[in-house]
Amino acid sequence: MPVIADRGVGRRIAYYRSVVRPKLTQQQLADAACVALGTIRKIERGERGVTDDTLQAIADALGVDPARLRHDRGPAHSLAREGLPALSAAIAAYDCPEDGRVRPMADLRAAADAAERWRLGAQYTRIVRDIPELLAELARALDLARGVEQAELGGLLVSAYRSADAAAYKLGAHDLSARLVELMRWAAGEADDPLLSASVAYVRTETFFAAHAHAAGLRALQQAIDTTPAPDTVVGRAILGSLHMRAAVIAGRARDADAATGHIVAAERLAHAVEEGVYYGTAFGPDSVRIHRVSVAVSLGDDHVGDALDVSHEWKPPADLPAERRSGFYIELARAQLWAGLADGAFESLKAARKIAPQHTRDHPWVRQDASTLRRLRRADSETLTSFAEWCAAT
Repeated sequence: MPVIADRGVGRRIAYYRSVVRPKLTQQQLADAACVALGTIRKIERGERGVTDDTLQAIADALGVDPARLRHDRGPAHSLAREGLPALSAAIAAYDCPEDGRVRPMADLRAAADAAERWRLGAQYTRIVRDIPELLAELARALDLARGVEQAELGGLLVSAYRSADAAAYKLGAHDLSARLVELMRWAAGEADDPLLSASVAYVRTETFFAAHAHAAGLRALQQAIDTTPAPDTVVGRAILGSLHMRAAVIAGRARDADAATGHIVAAERLAHAVEEGVYYGTAFGPDSVRIHRVSVAVSLGDDHVGDALDVSHEWKPPADLPAERRSGFYIELARAQLWAGLADGAFESLKAARKIAPQHTRDHPWVRQDASTLRRLRRADSETLTSFAEWCAAT
């Protein structure tokens, strides 16, 4: 990995951290970038170089294009996207893995859990960098396993594939994402867990979103809802509720207001019976359903946009929700505000999304579209808006 040793990089990082928004402490920057505090201090003092990987993470945490921090100021590039071919190679031989190490089950479980945390925190660069090796190791372990261990490894593979899929989908690699979804369905079969299979149906909806096949996606989710076990446990209620939550959004995209309303009401009913949490990799509970109410309103558009604004007037997502979900709320809200003529509010929402989950926000197509619209409207401080638009590659 190339190391940038120029002292000016550290000075520019310190400048953007302490002078330009978001005005972070070194500890806050370290936490946001998932870099050790001591490393941040040494980089800013010019006592150590910084790899491209670390620079990308710091730039995302600061909400600036990495080119603004580099000594050569060359064109920005996404290290996450550059890692996608390695991810494709890692899954090509899922059913005939090469020989290699296989760690104890406890270590594999911890590695899959870490990847899930990166996914929920929208740390896509880290996922793409580290997960190919984990996928290969889990495939080797499953190839050797039998009985109960085989079922658990199937579940771990689903989790790891899902983390990889999140990065692929958010980075626009939809063909790779669809392949990963199919591998999730295969691995769920190895686990022989109906609730796990239902959680995979939730993720599979991405392929319908990507193809704009909303009516077909709604049918697939309805089928999953019909075949999901009766919700007689907390986890069962959460899984069924998440399917209704997802169905409400895709019904909104299909402009089926009745179906969208029916599914979001069903999701709310189930959410009242559980605590907000992450169930089989999906956040669900009253707060998640509120966020999806905004998404449904934006999907339906027209007279429903006011519903999204009403939610935002009364409530904001709490800090303990996954970063990707919280940033998604503000991205959806920004679109509703823009449609309602609230351009200044829309820009504030986009900046809030960036502060919460920079990578998720930067690679979201709606963010680029809305930033471009705001530039054409010439709203907000031109330099600030131009900087934001440059950061997310808006035209």
